[in-house]
Amino acid sequence: MADKYDFRSFTLEVRDDGVAVALLDRPPVNAVSLSVYEDIGHFADHVDQDDRIRAIVITAPDGARAWCGGADLNEFKGMTAEKRKERYEFINQQLPRFHRIDRPMIAAIRSAAVGVGVMLAGMCDLRVAAETARFACPEVDYGLIGGSAGLFATLRMPEAKVREMVYTGRTFTARELESTGFFNYVLPAAAVLPVAMDLACQIAAKNMPTLRARKLASLMWEGSEWMNAYLEAQEASSLLVEDEESHAAVLAALSRGRNHS
Repeated sequence: MADKYDFRSFTLEVRDDGVAVALLDRPPVNAVSLSVYEDIGHFADHVDQDDRIRAIVITAPDGARAWCGGADLNEFKGMTAEKRKERYEFINQQLPRFHRIDRPMIAAIRSAAVGVGVMLAGMCDLRVAAETARFACPEVDYGLIGGSAGLFATLRMPEAKVREMVYTGRTFTARELESTGFFNYVLPAAAVLPVAMDLACQIAAKNMPTLRARKLASLMWEGSEWMNAYLEAQEASSLLVEDEESHAAVLAALSRGRNHS
């Protein structure tokens, strides 16, 4: 048996064993608009109040083009520095709530994670990825600065690889990034969800107060340095957003039918 909840851009299924499955489902590529950030905040609030939830698996539908396709570029048309800062102000009310969820979260990634999708994966406690799943921080291609680097540093990813990702904007497969330690498991796509669910079941069998205390201790160990770096990157990106080349890159991407970062 399971109870289901609808948060517009994704659903949450809470099973009797304490495992919750969040299904990101915003076709075509699970791009993140401001409404999705709002949904993320509501999701975090629900988990905070639902003591049945002991572990969370975050996934996307079978065959989805992306686990999370990054920012919705439709919202970047005609963007100004002032509007960008307003957008960041709203985002900064939502993402920290997701990051502070006091239950273990497992990202089950079978397709692409782009931009903020990589950040959301990094905010999860465990990551299980298909060997062909693709990861990219392409903000540089739009004349912008992404905020992932500080989080990568907290996760002890090799700085040389982090800089390659954020400077080139190119796409890497999970297999190519396996040596960075970003993933717990890199597997054939068919094995990703079963392994993630098995991990969640193992975790959900543990004592709830202990799980919460362990998660909060992990968050304290991480500290706030990565968030400070994220906020500084936002400030720098806001100053770049009105650049003509940035506008042109966004419009070119949209004309190619690519509505995500």
